[in-house]
Amino acid sequence: MVKNTAIAAAVVSLGLVLVPVTSHAQTGAPPPTEIVPDALAEVPRNQTLNLAWGVSASSSVGTTNPWVLPGYTHQEGNNLLFEPLMYFGIYTNEFIPWLADSMEYTNDEFTALEIKLNPLAKWSDGEPVTADDVVYTFEGQRQYETLPYHTQFADLVDTITKKDDLTVEVTFSQPAPRFKFEVLTEKFDTGIPIVPEHYLSQQDDPTKTPGLDDMPHSGPFDVVAWNANQKILDLRDDWWAVEAGRIEQPQVERVVIVNILNQPIDTVAQRLVNNEFDSSVDMRAQIIGNILQQNPDIQSWTGTESPYGYLDWWPNSLWMNTQLEPYSDPRIRKAVSLAVNRDLINEILYEGAEIATVYPFPLYPNLQAFADSPEVKAEEEKYNPWTYDPEQSAALMEEAGFTRDGDGLWTKDGETLDATIQAFESIHGDIAPILAEMLRQAGFDSNVNFGTDAYQNMVDGKAGFYLFGHGASLFDPYEALNLFHGKYSSTIGSSAGNNRFSRYSNPEFDALLDEIAPLDSQDPAFIAGAAKALGIYWRDTIDVPVIQWLHRIPYNNHYWTNWPSADNPGMGTNGAFWAHTGMLVITGLQASGK
Repeated sequence: MVKNTAIAAAVVSLGLVLVPVTSHAQTGAPPPTEIVPDALAEVPRNQTLNLAWGVSASSSVGTTNPWVLPGYTHQEGNNLLFEPLMYFGIYTNEFIPWLADSMEYTNDEFTALEIKLNPLAKWSDGEPVTADDVVYTFEGQRQYETLPYHTQFADLVDTITKKDDLTVEVTFSQPAPRFKFEVLTEKFDTGIPIVPEHYLSQQDDPTKTPGLDDMPHSGPFDVVAWNANQKILDLRDDWWAVEAGRIEQPQVERVVIVNILNQPIDTVAQRLVNNEFDSSVDMRAQIIGNILQQNPDIQSWTGTESPYGYLDWWPNSLWMNTQLEPYSDPRIRKAVSLAVNRDLINEILYEGAEIATVYPFPLYPNLQAFADSPEVKAEEEKYNPWTYDPEQSAALMEEAGFTRDGDGLWTKDGETLDATIQAFESIHGDIAPILAEMLRQAGFDSNVNFGTDAYQNMVDGKAGFYLFGHGASLFDPYEALNLFHGKYSSTIGSSAGNNRFSRYSNPEFDALLDEIAPLDSQDPAFIAGAAKALGIYWRDTIDVPVIQWLHRIPYNNHYWTNWPSADNPGMGTNGAFWAHTGMLVITGLQASGK
């Protein structure tokens, strides 16, 4: 089951999907293998980027092979080793060609996709990146059930064909308009890296070999040292992307990722103030506010002004097991939503910034356009999801057969409704107590469980509320809505899978999703169908949306400048160095000259 340290590691990015952590012996993953250099070159501090990160107990030291799961993670510096066909700039709303020069559907039915590779792309051992690597990567996803996109490849992909050394064609068994973005493009923590066929095809089992410092990679850095305390990567001078004109020559010569998992966050903050760290894990508002006051060289995404962060892809809701009474009654779920004062949340936590939400997806440019569409506004006017109305909430509870006891709490058959909020103190320490107090004032028997069993209670569908995010949609609303498709509904007592804690099932809702799945997100029929599905989400209060999520990441300009910000979005990617797009953040930094 999930241990406390594993939970902390898994949620430090505040957008991750939590998974139960087991031992290497239980999973068959390779044991940790340190990388110890014979000698480590000296690199001055002003050429070194020091990053504070909570290294997960589930990751295998020395595992650089993206196919070794569990064990591999891109978030601990491996994003500097392996690259995708394309990245996506969420704030420019544009694809960023990388290993591929182009990746385009070749028919209007979205059943064929052609990929053309950059002829200058090379692996670290000098071998070119070719169509053989792409075909091998794709076939591996289709063949090996442990790989993250196996289901998408198995269900959707018909043929994978090498047309020439630089061209691959993929055909689909059904329209797949989102495959290019959702599967093949790296953004935040999703998408697949391309792996070297000439190395992995020679391994007895390509899903078991750890990679270490032997596995060829296309990215700009080499791993030169790695143990449980830190990971060190040095820039290589033959990175193909510079010659290809993808990016300027990086100025960071060395990246040191320091494991701060067991350090108090106040200690990490002080080390940032002391210029020991150049950036770190996300921090809560009060802590980053104090850092900004103590060191003028440090900035946030919004400079020195609240709310200090950018929108992550993890808007949080109060989820409930809709198969468990009384949460199976939509009147109960609506009564909970009516007890949440989102305007007050904005005032208390975000100094008036509009962070509270009624959507299960983040309002990135394309999603904001969908939310502003007449179709969505009509559904919003019909169901008024933003409404705060304790009296209406009380009326629904009474209609559902509840009465208030002597303490003013809603009871039925002599029992109060369990409104315990399962949450994580490291990231929900500010919002969870506020929600619990709002619910108590509306008559719900609410408190917060920050215990080590919180996540497992969500997985098991226990009574209460689950404060967790929707790590799904980035470009259009389909993936977020698809979290609630009945095919993902699980029986009580079994794992519902990450982000599907509601166990919701509704044939009407499913039919809408199945109807729009083959459509492009700009198709008027898609917008109309998705808006209707969002209306059902509000009508049934599948879960209770509360806040969009913020990444409040401190950036220290003492040694390094050109950090991403609202005023300097750079290539348009999010600002997390641990995300897939973190490589673009790190290689875009400029030395301050100190």
